[in-house]
Amino acid sequence: MEGFDTEEIRSIRLFAEVAEEHLRALIGAAVVQRVDSRTLLAEEGEQAEFLHILLEGSVELFARTNEQETTITILRPVSVFLLPAVVAGMPYVASARTLKRSRVLAMRADAVRNAFDADAAFARAIVCELSRGFRRVLAELKNQKLRTSTERLADWLLRANAQLGDTGRFTLPSDKRTLASLLGMTPENLSRSLKTLSEHGVVVHGRDILLKDPAGLARIARGENAGGEAEL
Repeated sequence: MEGFDTEEIRSIRLFAEVAEEHLRALIGAAVVQRVDSRTLLAEEGEQAEFLHILLEGSVELFARTNEQETTITILRPVSVFLLPAVVAGMPYVASARTLKRSRVLAMRADAVRNAFDADAAFARAIVCELSRGFRRVLAELKNQKLRTSTERLADWLLRANAQLGDTGRFTLPSDKRTLASLLGMTPENLSRSLKTLSEHGVVVHGRDILLKDPAGLARIARGENAGGEAEL
């Protein structure tokens, strides 16, 4: 456990406009922890007791049915996650675990709901955060419904590049099996899609990615000039 200050909390979009008295109450109900890779932070079906905010590192949201498991999303800092369950006082609908050593703020759910009821600015910030989350879910659903596996991978590589410095070089935030699950693909299908994209300037060495032709990759993401098809 480690300390944090008001300025750090204010820098998080969700808390930027909270009244000072309510912010003090929220800070009093929060801790910041450094947690190891593969640490389970929240479990699907459990009552939401904490609001989690990723400050450093990487977190995977995932779900299980029987013996099957799927990756829902991979989060980068600064990210608020599993907020709907906290606001509604309901169980988590997904699980969360770290993908590497991370720094996470955990804030008691009851304190968040109390501030939501008392502070109009905080309530608006939460509604905006939920709206952004809903848009992301719809965008991902459109990806799954309307793009082939190769197009989904091309789109994801472009977005990852933009988020990780826009240099054309970056390291995958997870192993390839997790990436395949995130994109709704089998590992074998991911390998075939990467091979297809290698003909369009995507170079892969382990988890290191080089994009030689981002413009060409963007055309593939739009369904143009995809070459060989990796969809099964």
